[in-house]
Amino acid sequence: MAAPSMKERQACWGARDAYWKCLDENTEDASQCKKLRSSFESSCPQQWIKYFDKRRDYLKFKEKFEAGEFQPSRTTEKS
Repeated sequence: MAAPSMKERQACWGARDAYWKCLDENTEDASQCKKLRSSFESSCPQQWIKYFDKRRDYLKFKEKFEAGEFQPSRTTEKS
């Protein structure tokens, strides 16, 4: 696989940012972001998509943890 060009990287990051913004604005109904997700998936290499999805989950977890909103699962509490 050849490395994406600067233009391709910018298109990927722009699609990712638009998708993430939509998710932030529609926390109750992520289905409204389906078109942006499709654009994100068509603009980025598959490995990048997996990385960005994991990165977003981590950043959201970190945000909740730092705000004191994190609630450990019941199985974690018992151990």
